[in-house]
Order: sequence, then structure tokens, then C-alpha cells
Amino acid sequence: MKKLMLITPMLHQGGFERVCVTTARLMQEYYDVTILIFSDKDINYDITGLNVVNINVPSKKSRLAKVINLIKRIIKTRKVKKELGIDISYSFGSSANYVNVLSRRQEKVLTGLRCSTDMEAPDQVKLFCKKADQVLSCSKEIMRQLKRDFGYERSSYIYNPLDVDMINDKAKDVVNDMPFGLDQSRNDHLKLIVSVGRQDYIKGFWHLIKAFSIVEKDNKDARLMIIGTGDWTGYEKLANDLGVGDKVAFMGLKKNTFPYVAASDLYVLSSNHEGFPNALLEAMALAKPCVAADCKTGPREILLSESSYDDLIARIPDGSSTDAVIEGEFGVIVPDMSQEVDLEASNIEEGEIILAGEILKMLSDNNRLSDYGKRAFERAKGYKPLKYREELAGILRKFH
Repeated sequence: MKKLMLITPMLHQGGFERVCVTTARLMQEYYDVTILIFSDKDINYDITGLNVVNINVPSKKSRLAKVINLIKRIIKTRKVKKELGIDISYSFGSSANYVNVLSRRQEKVLTGLRCSTDMEAPDQVKLFCKKADQVLSCSKEIMRQLKRDFGYERSSYIYNPLDVDMINDKAKDVVNDMPFGLDQSRNDHLKLIVSVGRQDYIKGFWHLIKAFSIVEKDNKDARLMIIGTGDWTGYEKLANDLGVGDKVAFMGLKKNTFPYVAASDLYVLSSNHEGFPNALLEAMALAKPCVAADCKTGPREILLSESSYDDLIARIPDGSSTDAVIEGEFGVIVPDMSQEVDLEASNIEEGEIILAGEILKMLSDNNRLSDYGKRAFERAKGYKPLKYREELAGILRKFH
């Protein structure tokens, strides 16, 4: 068997980390697979049966420490590649891409650009393109941008795998900390909105909280639950300042988010940047209707039909956001919102008002909720792990 190395900084939480672990399992049929990580702190994913090498160079904050760290990571990774006789190395995310291309020996190197934020540092992108045999992305938008802005042709896109059966099975786990006095059976009259993601500006949760405060004025049964790691102190204050503190629950990190999402009525994505949003797809796998911001890469490719997507690209070829709501085949798209964090309760922007309107439209119509939930589920079934496995194996075979 050829030897494949997958490189990711950590396995603590996040979309591309999960994809990395899934990729390792799926590729074991074709390759001798090793996952290389920079730190084993707070591993959040099941790595049973996988070969994981930890080079133990955790992240540092100062600029000098980061440079020293990069050198250490390159040296250690090159040594592991040599010892294991790696034939192909594939990295996930910018920090892993740096190490992958700069530790190159004789192996084939693939770099992964998995979020629009990866594209905001042109020098990085040029390096990853120049030093890699292939750039892989998880969306058409990133591949289009590579060609349009960098004239780069050696790229492919491959959508993230989604195990619908596994997600629905894990959603049956019993949890005892549902907020607002709810239980998983949801024999109540409340309308529960949910969103999953770490506390990071790219997730735009202040937009969601402000939009929810507008929703709550018209629908007193509405509740908001946000699941994810981070310091939510500023967001809790925002919710209190908006008068909805008792109706917004910050659940923190949950190893299994699926029971909570399964108990909700509506999934909302308020991000200003995404790669290919796994949390959105996972909600769709649980038949949850979705409203999402038309942020850079991801949601439009998931929630719009191919014809609607092509129409949007034809109208706005530079990849900018739609300026109007699009009722997509599989979910609703609203205009992208500001990426500048604003925790001032008195500042409500137009995008938040539009988002609130679409949430209200969903919550006030049970037939609409049900219909979009069914369509979301059908869409989710199209991202099967076996399809991902065959597509990725086909790309990797080119480098044998």
C-alpha cells in the first residue's frame, strides 16, 4: 500500500478536523494512513484504530514564538515523513499547509484551502499553490477564486462527507441539560432556534442574537440556543442588554451536539466566512429547516439548486453576496452581514432585520418548517461518505 499522511494542527473541535478523521477512516481501504498533529490537547474525535503521530509542538502567541514553532514543526514533520516513507501528504488548513509544503521531501504534496479566510492572505495562497502538486478545496467558490484571482488551474473541489445514519443514531443519545425546561421529546409550544459554532468573529453570533431580539418581540415563544466552545461573556451581556437574556442559552462545548440540534425547530447560520459548513449540513441531516447568511463559500452551494446557484454566479460573478433573500430549493439564503464584531445593543443593521424576518416567516408557518425540513434531509443524503471516498481516491491516484 502507498503511504498517505494527513496533517492537521489539532483534533480538538472544528469542521476540517472532523473531515480529517473521517478521511483517515475512509482512505484506510486504499492507503496506509497516518494522521500527524501538532498537539494532542483536548482531542474531541474518536481516533480508535487510527495511526496518529503527535509531534508535540503546540501553538504559541508571540510572533517570534510562532516562527520558532514553524521551524520546529517543519523539522519534526520532515523527519516523520522520512521515517514512515510517506508517498502523499495532504494538509488541512493554513498552518498545516505551511508545514506540509516546507517539509517536503520526495512525496507528492496536496494542500487544502478549506475556508474563505484562507484566501485572504495572497502570499500564503501563492506559496501553497507553488509548492503543492494539487490544491484541494471543499467548495466550488474557492476553486473559482483560485482561478480568477491567482490564475491557478491545478485545483479540485470535493465536498465534505456526511454520514446521515451516524448523525441520526447519535441524535438519540439522552441528554439532561436541555435549556428552558425543555426535554428531547419537545412536547411543548416553544419554537427553538439553534446554531452551532465556536465563539469566533467569523460565526457572526452577535448578528443572530440581535436578529433574535427582533424575532422575540413578535413571537414570545421563540428561544435561541447556541452550542460551542469559547468565552460567551460579551454575548451574554448583549442578550441581557437586548432584553432576551432569559431566552438565549449558551450551552458551551458539547462532544455530541446532535441531540440538541434534533430537538430544535430551526437551524440558523449567521457566519460571515465559512468553508463548507459541516454544522449546517449536520442540521440538514436531522431534517432541520435552515436559514443561512450568503457568506463567503459554502451555504449557497448547499441550499440552492444547481440552476439557482449558476444564476447567482452569472448575476454576481465576483462571488459577492446576494443583496436580496433567496428562497432556495433546500433552504433560505439571506444577504451576508458585517464581519466587524458589534456588541452594542442599540446598533441594529439592515441585515439583522432581514434575518429576523426570515426566521419569523419560518417559525410562523409549520407547513413551511416541515417542507423545508424534508428538502434539507433529501439534500443531506447527497453527501455520502462513500461518494467522498471514491472522489478523493480518484484524485490521489493521479499521484501514484
